[in-house]
Amino acid sequence: MEIQRFVAGRRADGSSVVDAQGPVDPVVLRAMPGYEFFRVWGADGTPAVGTGSEAASFEPYFPAEPGAFRFVVVNWPPDGAAAAPEGDPAELFAEVEQTFPGMLAAITPDEAGRHATDTVDLMVVLQGELCLELEDGTETKLTAGSCVVQRGTRHAWHNRSDRPALAAYVFLGAESAAG
Repeated sequence: MEIQRFVAGRRADGSSVVDAQGPVDPVVLRAMPGYEFFRVWGADGTPAVGTGSEAASFEPYFPAEPGAFRFVVVNWPPDGAAAAPEGDPAELFAEVEQTFPGMLAAITPDEAGRHATDTVDLMVVLQGELCLELEDGTETKLTAGSCVVQRGTRHAWHNRSDRPALAAYVFLGAESAAG
């Protein structure tokens, strides 16, 4: 699927206009063969309405402060269908860090791939199926149209089907429950 971005704003007179539009190129990483990440939009701090065509922010990958957000679409290959990463692990890690700053440090996965971030995540499955696994190992099968509100809990995503799955995510910077 081709992902198209349309950014609407306001003209000087206050009327609506599409400030920017066009395809969003997928980002692929050697460390994650078969995955495609589409960085749609993001901002640091509280977003503002108005004019201008400021660039989207994706540094760090997960928003670091309340009010900041990231909007991404991810194409998930079926579990086990993607080839194993090839290359020096340090180089692969560096590539992820350069492309998605802070991603690996923020997710701190456990041995089962479950992770948590200080974000509230809004997710919708657009195509295919994904499973949401929680820290106790329970899984919930999600099909196209399923929506998830993830509130900083330990979780993992799996594609247990034999087809790719496409999901959209909005990561909202939030305050940690501990602080």
